[in-house]
Amino acid sequence: MASDLAALHPPRLVRRSTTERLRAALLALAEQRGEMLVHREKAWASITFAGTRHALSLRFAGAEAVAAGERFVAALPEHEFAIPGQLVADATVSEVEHRLLPEPQLVVGCELLLLEEA
Repeated sequence: MASDLAALHPPRLVRRSTTERLRAALLALAEQRGEMLVHREKAWASITFAGTRHALSLRFAGAEAVAAGERFVAALPEHEFAIPGQLVADATVSEVEHRLLPEPQLVVGCELLLLEEA
């Protein structure tokens, strides 16, 4: 009987929000080695554009993760994001903090401006 119900009611597709898509794209760029510490988002608008400004912080812990974090820092400003309905107009690294003890660690702050595509 349960299989009959499944045939009548196929599973719904869950749509990811723009925020979720941005986080996934950033973590992919970070080679899945970064841990999202902070994500703040606020609406942004000019006379001709509307969108959101995002401020994020990622932590990379361990030698291999730190190496991935350094590649993330180098790649972010020029990275071409593919987020449906959004254009990443600006992506900058705002802060980088290295720690060596008790293990190598890198904390990266970044800011992105996403504009709604017309």
